[in-house]
Amino acid sequence: MLVDTWDEIRTAYQVARLGTVSGAADVLGVHHATVIRHIDALEKRLGTKLFQRHARGYTATEAGRDLLSTAQRTEEQFGQLVSRIKGQGETVTGELVVTSISGIAHILSLVFAEFQELHPDVTIRFYSDMRLFRLDYGEAHVAIRAGAAPEDADYVVQPLVRVRAGLYAAKSYVQKYGRPNSPADFPAHRFISHVDADSRAPFYRWLRDNVPPEAVTYRASEPEASRAAVRAGLGLGFVPVRDAEQDDGLVEILPPQADWDSLLWIVTHVDLHRTLKVQSFLSVLKHAAASWSCG
Repeated sequence: MLVDTWDEIRTAYQVARLGTVSGAADVLGVHHATVIRHIDALEKRLGTKLFQRHARGYTATEAGRDLLSTAQRTEEQFGQLVSRIKGQGETVTGELVVTSISGIAHILSLVFAEFQELHPDVTIRFYSDMRLFRLDYGEAHVAIRAGAAPEDADYVVQPLVRVRAGLYAAKSYVQKYGRPNSPADFPAHRFISHVDADSRAPFYRWLRDNVPPEAVTYRASEPEASRAAVRAGLGLGFVPVRDAEQDDGLVEILPPQADWDSLLWIVTHVDLHRTLKVQSFLSVLKHAAASWSCG
């Protein structure tokens, strides 16, 4: 009974998504009469209409939309489970899903290029997002996170690299505004910070303690946007030492301090950690990270 109901729900989901019986039949690989039978049976089972029929196709009713939103989430979770199971194979093929904090895509791209050169049959899906992806739901194979080490018992957590940052300004800013000689000069300068005034990044905590709020004249949500603002001369801001050393347009205002450091972590799910595909990628990632300049 449960299997039959799920088949009917999946059919209804495809009808709602595509709007026609013929479209759903094509996707499901069944006859259009089967689609109609599933819809009729499900509506009878639930005692309510899930669709309004019209000349152009089917439109979900309020009850239909409620049911189908749950069906969509279930379908997505099942797809993630399939991806997770496939990742357990002992071949380096298929899809590798990696998620990381924003701001390091430029260095991870080199890692991806090296990995795909070694394993050309792998397709990489990369999410650079502040959202924490659920590895236990199969949303990603590998996550790179900053801050405190994750404590989930089902996660394997390894340190990747310590990122050092300094306070910098563009040469154009220094030419226009000069540079502070001591914290007493901070109120006369312009600073770049995060849109979240309570950001937990260590250097932004320092900024809150040492710079008056009115001196913060530009806020950005992404590290790349903050670095671009520093380069454009909008104010004094934090830049990783590795990036600043490669940019002759920047001037160091304050050198890196130990309490400004950020530690990046590699996070994998215990069920996938030992698979050949994940271990192959981690090998390339760790080898690359060993050569990253941290200041």
